[in-house]
Amino acid sequence: MSETTIPLQFRAAGAADVEAVVALVESAYRGEASRAGWTTEADFLDGRRTGADDIRTQLARPRSLILLAEAGGALIACAHVAVEDEAGYFGMFAVAPGRQGGGIGKAVLAEAERIARDDFGQATMRMTVIDIRDELIAFYERRGYRRTGVFKPFPYGDARFGLPKRDDLRFEVLEKPLRTEVTA
Repeated sequence: MSETTIPLQFRAAGAADVEAVVALVESAYRGEASRAGWTTEADFLDGRRTGADDIRTQLARPRSLILLAEAGGALIACAHVAVEDEAGYFGMFAVAPGRQGGGIGKAVLAEAERIARDDFGQATMRMTVIDIRDELIAFYERRGYRRTGVFKPFPYGDARFGLPKRDDLRFEVLEKPLRTEVTA
């Protein structure tokens, strides 16, 4: 499916969307269903990827929203967009496994960047990615993100973030400028 044939509608999630967002994120990252796409983490993480508690917390935060992408009335992608540490933050990005690879993710990322820049007034977007995810990091690098060399520990022992199958997981911070500063 080409990018031009997918008419996406974007909107912010509300309380009625919580369970659908959880189901979408879980399907993209965990279990056998996730293997239909290329974003699966099933080879190195079991357990949950997110939960209704996480989604409700993000919905209640100021300068935070869950961006939904729908096509034909069906939820097909989502992402968390917020302001953290004086920059835009992009996370909890999921595209339905059977819809990956057709440009939906690129469109969602672009809309999230627009929200961070235009609605939240941020000049930079940041995200954290498990650093063994070479293919995923390459996807972001092709979209202007750079590896910062800043690492954050994986929260081992906290089942809210999954059940690791290996002991070398950590996050790397990726960053992209959203606008250039004009000086007089």
